[in-house]
Amino acid sequence: MNSEFKLGGREFIELCNLLKVAGACQTGGHAKIVISEGQVLVDGAVEERKRCKLRVNQVVEFEDYKITIKA
Repeated sequence: MNSEFKLGGREFIELCNLLKVAGACQTGGHAKIVISEGQVLVDGAVEERKRCKLRVNQVVEFEDYKITIKA
């Protein structure tokens, strides 16, 4: 599922929060688990930092989700 997440004037969103608000994970706890297990890609590379700051034009992939960060 391709989707976009708009920062809405913010500089960034943390990876664990994005997965939760985008609906890729049901809870923040679940998001932290899948990140720590290496199941999440940011810009094509495995990302294990739960609070990785995502900025405009970065792409997050997890299971069937592909989320592009927009301004």
